[in-house]
Amino acid sequence: MSTEPPAWLQQARAHWQHRGSQRPPFADEPGPNQESVWDYPRPPAVVPDGRSIEVTHGERLIARSTTSVRVLETSHPPAFYVPPDAVVPGCLVLTNGSSHCEWKGAAEYLAIEGTVEPVAWRYPTPYPEFSDHAGWVSFYPGRVDCTVNDEPVRPQAGGFYGGWITDDVVGPFKGEPGTSGW
Repeated sequence: MSTEPPAWLQQARAHWQHRGSQRPPFADEPGPNQESVWDYPRPPAVVPDGRSIEVTHGERLIARSTTSVRVLETSHPPAFYVPPDAVVPGCLVLTNGSSHCEWKGAAEYLAIEGTVEPVAWRYPTPYPEFSDHAGWVSFYPGRVDCTVNDEPVRPQAGGFYGGWITDDVVGPFKGEPGTSGW
């Protein structure tokens, strides 16, 4: 199902600058019950999360789950992924576009049925590090409404990234102006 990363990608991974082992001086200090995204590892960690996740578009329910995983990657707010059966059948369809994550592999994009703008993505055949979550779906909080335990999620800046910003994470976050080299 999954393939090993090519040699060029393994070499690129070896040059990652920030790996979560030391918080840089510009990082925000987390308060009680908060996490710094600068303490997240690289390569990212996949952490089970039992909080209630809900995704809606207008009044339409798109997904609901209490079984998700958070992908925790240095400098990024977590991306929450829900299992495929958490998505309401028929709500999402494949749409144009693709991208490549240096540790998850090739992504495909999903739109709300009847539209073409991507609102979610998944990795159908990821690299081994993410293979247990092949087909799990994450959403762009700037394009659909996402909540974690009823807290509205704020989108990660930059348009490309899909991190979920909640009150329990502090940055600064990749995607904001001046962060392209992170």
